[in-house]
Amino acid sequence: AVWSEIDLATGMWTIPKERMKAGREHVVPLSARALEIITSLPEMTQEGFIFSHPDTLKPFSVNAPRALLKRMGREETLHGFRATFKSWATDKTLVQREVIEMALAHKVGNDVEASYLRTSAIEKRRALMERWADYCAYHTQSEVVQLHG
Repeated sequence: AVWSEIDLATGMWTIPKERMKAGREHVVPLSARALEIITSLPEMTQEGFIFSHPDTLKPFSVNAPRALLKRMGREETLHGFRATFKSWATDKTLVQREVIEMALAHKVGNDVEASYLRTSAIEKRRALMERWADYCAYHTQSEVVQLHG
């Protein structure tokens, strides 16, 4: 993520279509906690990356999160985080399946159904992100893990 993609006034992160697997822009409503975290960070890079290596100021490699999990002795995968979100939202909330799929930037339904679905359910997704942030905060150990040596 880069700073220019974040709209702090609306609490939205707009990921350009060029960086999305499906080739469609994706707008993410950020939870209050997510906004608190990113606004506590300095805009410290010339390339505008929100999370960058503190020495090189370049983005972390795509393998950095996987390496972090390995150093932590964890077996989870990055895709597993998305699966965890979907499982939690499906099992622990009454949020519509379509809203959950939109939060994951998935196509909803077949082509005919998608042609009639002309909403992004942004306010429902914002509420879902708040609940997810609350769940993560409650189920997180109080240990802070450094991303660099």
